[in-house]
Amino acid sequence: MPDSTDPEFVTVAKVGAVPEGEGRSFQVGKRLIAVFLRNGQYFAIDDLCPHMGASLSAGDLDQEGTVTCPWHAWRFRITDGKWADNPRLGVDTFAVRIVGDDIQVQVTS
Repeated sequence: MPDSTDPEFVTVAKVGAVPEGEGRSFQVGKRLIAVFLRNGQYFAIDDLCPHMGASLSAGDLDQEGTVTCPWHAWRFRITDGKWADNPRLGVDTFAVRIVGDDIQVQVTS
């Protein structure tokens, strides 16, 4: 059983706060983290698109687990943060766990 007081994991929301097939943005320290729910599993990536800073959580999530930036259509895989059109680039990813009914994200300094 995970320790819900582990300082590396931060509770960002309750289960149910992120609709299936969508993302939501949460402030964790000084970062904005996009949390997605796809096929019953949670994923977390940096919320800011590296191109122009748009919120990736506001983008469309497809069936393959790729989110499309709402501003300029850059596409990122929520599983590993890689840019779908050039995997040498990407955004940070974060571990996610459920403790009770809390969605927790691990953000290291």
